[in-house]
Amino acid sequence: MEGNLWDLAINQAKQNKEGQSSEDSAVFLLGSKNAGKTSIILRFLDRDEAPKPTVALEYTFGRRAKGHNVAKDVGHIWELGGGAWLSKLMDIPLNPDTIKHTALFLVLDLSQPKELWHTLETLLQCAKARVEAVIADMQSSDPDLKERLQKAAWERVGEENPDKSMMDPFLIPMVIVGSKYDLFQDFDSEKRKVICKTLRFVAHIHGATLQFFSNKQEQLVSRMRALISHHLFGTTPSKTMQTEHNKPIFVPAGLDSIQQIGTPPISDKDIGRVQAKTPFDLWKVAFTGYFPQEKINDPSMVDDPAKDPQYKEHAIDTLRAQKDEELERYRRLAERRAKEAENNQYAA
Repeated sequence: MEGNLWDLAINQAKQNKEGQSSEDSAVFLLGSKNAGKTSIILRFLDRDEAPKPTVALEYTFGRRAKGHNVAKDVGHIWELGGGAWLSKLMDIPLNPDTIKHTALFLVLDLSQPKELWHTLETLLQCAKARVEAVIADMQSSDPDLKERLQKAAWERVGEENPDKSMMDPFLIPMVIVGSKYDLFQDFDSEKRKVICKTLRFVAHIHGATLQFFSNKQEQLVSRMRALISHHLFGTTPSKTMQTEHNKPIFVPAGLDSIQQIGTPPISDKDIGRVQAKTPFDLWKVAFTGYFPQEKINDPSMVDDPAKDPQYKEHAIDTLRAQKDEELERYRRLAERRAKEAENNQYAA
């Protein structure tokens, strides 16, 4: 009998472990460089430490006690650094084992509107492509996965949403975070209005929650903690809504509407001239017309990454400069000797 009880206990432990690993939720933060992704994570985990630059892809986790039980829920937290240029590393946190219980947090720097659309569009496209690739990889083992993800996405925004014909909900839960609100709130009113309306539109048609954040405003920190906790531990989400552009925006998925958002900031006479195939393209033209996008310092586009300013380090750079000088002297010496040899050959 003891052996049977022991066997049962072992089997139960295995089942609990397997169940926990399959049910553990994750959040994946990506977005603008220096937008405060690490600060969001540290404030959620209640760690009183200065944020350090994220080199590439970093992982941490949070725990939450299950009532009076000793066991705790574990929430996995991934952060992608470097803005848009390291997007290939999405393959690690978004894979067949995690796709069904991962939420995407796209963090955009509100204080840099001339880089915002580029980051937004690039990462959205990369994330969509990665999710589709995972679904394709799982086609043989789970042929109904895409259908289930689509059903869950429509449940998040409301299957009878009046804007359904214009919406294409992201297949996994998504939150668009507008960071550095403390700087953004000092912008000209019209600029804030354009940015707010644009982000509301993008979030709405993708079935995403939109929330503004500042590490310096405790109310916004509390809201962000609650939102991450909801996606990691299933806590009850807030249904409050704030759409006034003079206040920090908070719009849960599915609660906004095209009618409330309004039209893109393009004059009636210019709308007919705009070459846009979709409403998304129309908003892109409007936003980038108001905020011309600047070329982002993307190391992937630099001929020599060693010369990129984000990798500056005095000791190494000094040594590198010395080696470059030595190489240049050697090159000149080799050229001179080659010419001398050539002249001697002709003289002979």
